[in-house]
Order: sequence, then C-alpha cells, then structure tokens
Amino acid sequence: MTDPSATDLDARYGRTRRGRRPLILGVVGVLALTGLVWLLWAAFVQSTPPVSSRLLGYTITSPISATATIQVDRSKNVEASCRLQAKAADFSIVGEVTLKVPADSPRRQSLDATLTTQRDATAVVLVGCTTANAHRPR
Repeated sequence: MTDPSATDLDARYGRTRRGRRPLILGVVGVLALTGLVWLLWAAFVQSTPPVSSRLLGYTITSPISATATIQVDRSKNVEASCRLQAKAADFSIVGEVTLKVPADSPRRQSLDATLTTQRDATAVVLVGCTTANAHRPR
C-alpha cells in the first residue's frame, strides 16, 4: 500500500507516473533514424550521376561562329543530350546548340561543336548534359 504522505508530495511537486516518456523518445529515435537513412540515400544517388561533362576549350572563329570541345563521361550506356551556349560581353546568350550522345557510343569521349551566333560572342559555356532519367544538367 502507498504511503499517504508520498501521494501528497507527488501531487504537490508535480511528479507523474513514468508512462509516455520512453514511448516519445522511441518515436523520436525512429524518426531521426529514418531521416538519417534518407539523407544518406539521397546523398549517394546525387553523387553518382549517370552523365557528367566538362568544357575542354573553345575558340571564337568569327563574329557569327564559335567552336567548342567537351568531354562526356557516362556511367552506363545511356543516351545523353549536352547543351552549349555562346555568350556576348553583356552575358546575353547569342548562340546555343544541343549535342546528342548516342547510347552505343564510347562511355568517355570528346565531342566538337560549332555554334552559330547572332553577334560577337566572347565565351562559350557548357550548361551540362542530361539523360532521360537525370534532368539536372551535369
């Protein structure tokens, strides 16, 4: 049997029975673990894109033309689309071209592109390459 003075002290100082705290901590722990697993999965998926590219060099050949060389690396044999832009001194886009990389081509290759421009270009920029499943240019 419980001591009546202990019951009075519990009521006076707000001591409650031990019931919900372990349950709440368990739910918070499961949610934190689920969030951590999702974060690791998302980081891994985003760190291994199916295609990546880089601009090796470009030349402004005339007031209405520029050439560029890009390198494309693919982790699988998938078709990729790579977009290049020619920009003027005021950073406006004066020319653009999209290169198609067939699925049956080598996984690592260099491609040359010729861009026709509306006016003098000062630079060629590689926007990036995409695939059917990866829409963010890389």
